[in-house]
Amino acid sequence: MKLKSFTYPEREKLKSKKQIKRVFEEGSSIKSYPLLIRYVRIEEEDNKVGVSVSKRNFRKAVDRIRIKRQLREAYRLHKHEIDDSSTTFAVMLIFIGKTQETSARIHEKVKSLLKQMK
Repeated sequence: MKLKSFTYPEREKLKSKKQIKRVFEEGSSIKSYPLLIRYVRIEEEDNKVGVSVSKRNFRKAVDRIRIKRQLREAYRLHKHEIDDSSTTFAVMLIFIGKTQETSARIHEKVKSLLKQMK
C-alpha cells in the first residue's frame, strides 16, 4: 500500500512560461464558482500546478496572498484525486470570485473540480 504524500514540492509548481501559455491556449477548463481550473495533459513525471488571483478583484496584496495560500493548501490536501490517474497534468487554479471565501468552501470546490478532471 502506497502512502499518500501531502506535500507540495518545488517540482510540482507550474512556473514555466511555455507551459502556462500552453495551459491557456490549448487547455480545457472546468468552472465551479468561485474557481476555474484550466488544465492540459503533459508528458512529465509530476503534475504541475499554479494559482492565480486577479488584482482587479482584490486590490490589496494581503487579500490576494491569503487566497493563493488557501488554493495551494486545498490542492496539497486533495491532489491525490489526480495523482491516482496514469496521466499527468499542468493545472492553473484561478480564483474568479469577487469576495473572499472560507477555506472550507475552497477545499470543497478544489476537491470536486479535481475529481472532474479525470
